[in-house]
Amino acid sequence: MTVVFTVTLGLLVVAATMVLIRLLRGPSTLDRILAVDVLLMLTVAGVAVEMAMSLRGANLALLAAVALLGFVSSVTGARLVEDKETHR
Repeated sequence: MTVVFTVTLGLLVVAATMVLIRLLRGPSTLDRILAVDVLLMLTVAGVAVEMAMSLRGANLALLAAVALLGFVSSVTGARLVEDKETHR
């Protein structure tokens, strides 16, 4: 089972690296907002894998709250960018 956890964490690191490249390169504000949201979700997934490895579920409510906060912030950011672009 350790191999599965190691492979999963490795794939999450590869995905996070690709998302960081998208975050730095852009090209638009919406791309960057989406990259931050995906990076947050990858972090939540990594913590969830670590919780499964250690067989402790103490942070499950915290993970749900962080995921919800990430979703709400990405929707809010997208709406702000949309409002800004429509008023030009």
